[in-house]
Amino acid sequence: MTLRLTVNRQAWLSHVQTQAALLGNSGLLLPVVKGNGYGFGRPLLIEQATQFATEIAVGTVFEAHDIPVSHTPIVLTPVGNELPTSLPRNSVLVVGSVHHVNTLKSHGWSGRVIIKLRSSVQRFGATRADVASVVSAVNAAGFEQHGWSVHPPLNGTTTDHALEITQWLSVVPNNLPMYVSHVDADSLNALRAANQQRKIIARSGTSLWLGDKSMLTLSADVLDVSHVNGGTAGYRNTPITGSGSLVVVGCGSSHGVTANAGDLSPFHFAKQRLVMIEPPHMHSTILFVQDGASCPTVNDCVDVQQPLTRVFVDTIAWK
Repeated sequence: MTLRLTVNRQAWLSHVQTQAALLGNSGLLLPVVKGNGYGFGRPLLIEQATQFATEIAVGTVFEAHDIPVSHTPIVLTPVGNELPTSLPRNSVLVVGSVHHVNTLKSHGWSGRVIIKLRSSVQRFGATRADVASVVSAVNAAGFEQHGWSVHPPLNGTTTDHALEITQWLSVVPNNLPMYVSHVDADSLNALRAANQQRKIIARSGTSLWLGDKSMLTLSADVLDVSHVNGGTAGYRNTPITGSGSLVVVGCGSSHGVTANAGDLSPFHFAKQRLVMIEPPHMHSTILFVQDGASCPTVNDCVDVQQPLTRVFVDTIAWK
């Protein structure tokens, strides 16, 4: 059983280094290492991030302890009902409302914070009408404000995102850094050129680690192949139509593997999509290949088309 990420080592390292340089490198780039570590795992990406940044962003307060003491964890999600004892004291936490500030006070926090500004994502963040009250709450709580942050949506152009960021740059004071995301190097350079009095830091995850997918391949081992003629298969005794082979591959829901949009199978072999008998389950998935079609054999690998932002691989093969 193996879900394997195969990586062209030199191409990937070159991409990361080039992208980091384009966005600004040390002091102007905040690499994001959160969740599943974009398919690589957080420890591996943290090791890379420490080479060109002094601050590293994580998803939650429960991930901050992964960051080495030589670097500053920037936490991207507000704190809820628990502040873990493992949270490094040099962490920078995010607040987007007076409620978030009061929550940190209730947990006894006394460190630094970034104020998140509301974007068209409408996830969380201070509105223009709220900014003054959030700043006052931060000051009253005795927190040190480390900067501002705005997170545009995924859709739209980088020009759209830069415009949304620019609108906020005209609202908040310029004495603190502005952390921004979803802008390319050209838009970022234009923002910096137009706002030379302010430090603008690029927050980057997907484009930094996964920007060129040609050097990345996700695959799973074939564990078993058996011939059937009708009948049923799977945990739910799914009916089998026709004669063919059941192919068991070594990845499933425990790896974060699910059907693609439209309930399409993510599995391919010989440039053909393989039909799933049922949704991926725990550590395996059962596929069906009609007689006459190209069928993998035991120890073959099948391609797995999944966003690397949600899968947990068993191993990384560098080539």
